[in-house]
Amino acid sequence: MLYFVSSYQSRTDAYLNKKSLSEQDICTKYITPAIQQSGWDIHSQIRQEVTFTAGRIIVRGRLHTRGDKRRADYVLYHQKNHPIAIIEAKDNKHSIGDGMQQGLAYADALDVMFVFSSNGDGFLFHDRTGLSGQVETELSLDNFPSPQQLWQWYCQYKGITEHQTQTVVQSPYYDDGSGRNPRYYQTNAINRTVEAVAKGQDRILLVMATGTGKTYTAFQIIWRLWKSRQKKRILFLADRNILVDQTKNNDFKPFGQAMTKITKRQINKSFEIYLSLYQAVTGNEAEQDIYKQFSPDFFDLIVIDECHRGSAKEDSAWRAILSYFTSATHIGMTATPKETKDTSNIDYFGEPLYTYSLKQGIDDGFLAPYKVVRVDFDIDLQGWRPTKGQKDKYGNLIEDRIYNQKDIDTNVVFDERTQLVALKISEFLQRTGEYQKTIVFCNDIDHAERMRQALVNLNPERVKENRKYVMRITGDENEGKAELDNFIDPESRYPVIATTSKLMTTGVDAKTCKLIVLDQRIKSMTEFKQIIGRGTRIDEDYDKHWFTIMDFKKATELFADKDFDGDPVQIYNPKPSDPIDPPEEDEQTGTSPNDGADEPTPDDFGGTDTTTGGGEINEPHIKYVVNGINVNVVAERVQYLGADGKLITESLTNYTKQCVKKQFATIKDFLKSWSEAERKTVIIDELREHGVFWEDLRDNVRKKLGFEMDAFDLIAHIVYDQPPMSRKQRADKVKKRDYFTKYEGAAKQVLEALLQKYADTGIEPIEDVKILTLDPFSQIGAPMELLNAFGGKKHYLQAIKELENQLYA
Repeated sequence: MLYFVSSYQSRTDAYLNKKSLSEQDICTKYITPAIQQSGWDIHSQIRQEVTFTAGRIIVRGRLHTRGDKRRADYVLYHQKNHPIAIIEAKDNKHSIGDGMQQGLAYADALDVMFVFSSNGDGFLFHDRTGLSGQVETELSLDNFPSPQQLWQWYCQYKGITEHQTQTVVQSPYYDDGSGRNPRYYQTNAINRTVEAVAKGQDRILLVMATGTGKTYTAFQIIWRLWKSRQKKRILFLADRNILVDQTKNNDFKPFGQAMTKITKRQINKSFEIYLSLYQAVTGNEAEQDIYKQFSPDFFDLIVIDECHRGSAKEDSAWRAILSYFTSATHIGMTATPKETKDTSNIDYFGEPLYTYSLKQGIDDGFLAPYKVVRVDFDIDLQGWRPTKGQKDKYGNLIEDRIYNQKDIDTNVVFDERTQLVALKISEFLQRTGEYQKTIVFCNDIDHAERMRQALVNLNPERVKENRKYVMRITGDENEGKAELDNFIDPESRYPVIATTSKLMTTGVDAKTCKLIVLDQRIKSMTEFKQIIGRGTRIDEDYDKHWFTIMDFKKATELFADKDFDGDPVQIYNPKPSDPIDPPEEDEQTGTSPNDGADEPTPDDFGGTDTTTGGGEINEPHIKYVVNGINVNVVAERVQYLGADGKLITESLTNYTKQCVKKQFATIKDFLKSWSEAERKTVIIDELREHGVFWEDLRDNVRKKLGFEMDAFDLIAHIVYDQPPMSRKQRADKVKKRDYFTKYEGAAKQVLEALLQKYADTGIEPIEDVKILTLDPFSQIGAPMELLNAFGGKKHYLQAIKELENQLYA
């Protein structure tokens, strides 16, 4: 009987001790041993604390912060870079299944079939394949599935035969030892493609937003298929010479001597990896069908970069190449699949095997978010009609009709309008940074040259420093094209501003580009997304976290289109007297007027014989050049784009309310968390991570109310409409309560100094014990002496907690 009581007591003690363990202790003592016991290798198959996103960049004013990163407690791998299961852990105060919904969300992102939740008592197992017998099952710690069992179910679900698994598992990815691994979405695209090829799928479409590493993903796919010898001869096709060279010299470099670039229409059949400009294998009229020097079955695999262009059209030269090598596996890659009545990627490749959108990239923090500065001119909105018999500056009689936005810079040029656009661009750069890489998209080559001249004349000091401050980079001009590499190179300051038409629409990897200017009428969603993509890359080394789009021709109205998937953080329509860069906050309201612009129309903007080297179109027609016309900015308002695609007003104040109320729905919730927090800085930092811009809020309040508020009162006032109270008012209330009478000597002096420090700087500094090393505390005594005045560090921290309670009583 005594033994029974003792045994019962020990089990009770163990239960109570388990409840007191942290989540990390539960992982160490229970979950990890259970996984290892079932055959999982701790070194090669088990990873803990796997962070797989970077945290969305949140922009307000000129500041930015990172949102939360997504992190899985455990990811289990069948082999390197092939995740197969997720485990979400909780401490033992939670139930066994409390981590399941979080785990399922991570599984969606990571393309994982098996999800487990555990609190240390056992596992809740969610089988997305359904092959284990039921969807969710509770398992004991001793019954965690083995790697072989999960892999068998995975292959059965995916339809991968035992023979095909050899291809799927070989050569997980190329590793150069630098620590660079494929990101989670690249892993998804690589694994799905390799599995599809192993199963015999011969037409594959991958859709990945600009800036998400399509070429690197293509390299890893080719590497795995090549190393496993499933594909022995591969052709990589692109439509711009710069794309082929970038690919060969960067991502594809590990192929070494096995790789060649097809140049001068010369065919050497001794290589295994071929890179080609599609024009180099189609040939000109005199050398048509050069690619037919290869036999139709020469290539096992063809990868088509930017396949939304020529290969999407049934009668294009690209399609002729693909039709000739029809026995090869064809993989199309694009950020913008094209679907019109005449042009279709899906018709040829089928539905995308994997899609990673612009919106996903921005949400994950891998792509830069952006603001929009929208500027409308009266002449664009109202139109212009010449007087009877009016001639342009070159003596051409102007056809008598109304010229609207469609005609501007196409059929009629207004010198004053060009000057005003250049002025607004220059003002923006002068206010926000004159050496920000900038691309100005113009209507055609002539427009790009006129814009270059206007920008040169408006920036004489910068041009005097270096004549390449502004350059026209178009397909017809070798001097400008030669500077494209320098524009792209972050180490090269010049050129700063590039005026272009079509050449830089796609394939230009300008990581540090911070300003995209649209003075081009764009109605193609494909082209719009490609242009936006010029700025979406992040380069933290060069402080490139977000970028600005300056729109002069209403192109950004395409944001409201159902096919657009990446909302801007702000849309700003300045009044004539307003600065061109967006202010920190604006409380105006309103909606965007509809000027009756045409619906977006299909636009195949490259790969045809009607273009010059970079795709710029120069159609022979009369273009009237008019000067002496008064052009003005139309007064409008500051706006943001809501999640529903409609323009709304959202000030910094409203944004703060939205952020905070996601964490604390009511002021009671906020007060409870604030009072219970061991350190108030924890809550302050947590809200900062969720996008609260403390510095901006304090500046706004100081301007409006004339005094400083601490974090608690900022939130209470701004979010929950409580009366404003300054830090000094709070400090004075504590003084009036004679709270310090219970202390004496150095302890009382320290608390009085801490209260004054709070009034001056806020709550965060007084929570850090290092403050005792600074004035005026160092004048009272050495840090250890001051702590001993309270009876030691523990009692000092208790006194700080009491002081905080008094402050927020």
